[in-house]
Amino acid sequence: MNVLIVYAHPEPKSFNGAMKDVAIDTLTAAGHEVQVSDLYAMDFNPVAGPADMTGDPTNAEFFSLPTEQTAAYQNGTTAPDIVAEMEKLKRADLVIFQFPVWWFGMPAILKGWADRVFARGFAYIPGRKYDTGMFKGKTAMVAATTGTSADTYAPDGIDGDILTVLWPIHNGLMRYSGFDVLPPFVAYMPGRVGEDGRKAYLEAYKKRLGELDTTPRLFFHPREDYGLNERLKPGVLARSGVQRNV
Repeated sequence: MNVLIVYAHPEPKSFNGAMKDVAIDTLTAAGHEVQVSDLYAMDFNPVAGPADMTGDPTNAEFFSLPTEQTAAYQNGTTAPDIVAEMEKLKRADLVIFQFPVWWFGMPAILKGWADRVFARGFAYIPGRKYDTGMFKGKTAMVAATTGTSADTYAPDGIDGDILTVLWPIHNGLMRYSGFDVLPPFVAYMPGRVGEDGRKAYLEAYKKRLGELDTTPRLFFHPREDYGLNERLKPGVLARSGVQRNV
């Protein structure tokens, strides 16, 4: 299996760095090919815009990012740094997003990586999303740390259910583009659990990485559960993420 780890933390000695290293060692030892995009080390540009295309724009009077992304991908004029990341995604069977949860989401550098690399024409086009997404057959997972406890991210916690917090990533990025999505592995406030707690987290993560094939995927409603208006059909019980019956 080919694995891509997209890693977003500015400090190599961080716990995120330790998780990334454990993933490399564990997956390599299991016979998998592992590639890492270390976004801070790469000084990856997270700002999507006209510089993402090397050719002439399709409309010199008005810039539309999705329109220009599509044309650039079709014409082979996507910027080289984006193409390099696209090639990694093409090869990957499994993609792991490794990051600290900052302000209930991904660090800006990782969000910008997604903005630029999950480009229209490459990661999605009309009629190719969710069940029929461009990355159908691939698997993705979040591996993250938080600054507060598991209790705060419980369903009744002050920060909200962690699966609700991660819904924009799980559904809006991964599932939208066709990935099967593994449950996240979250190390809650590793800076405050002591050395033994951090070792336990790393052992648990190592165990999870050894069970990827048997870990149930997150549930997302299939296309047939939705009507023509793309809302759940009457009688279908909402079961995924932040969806609810109204």
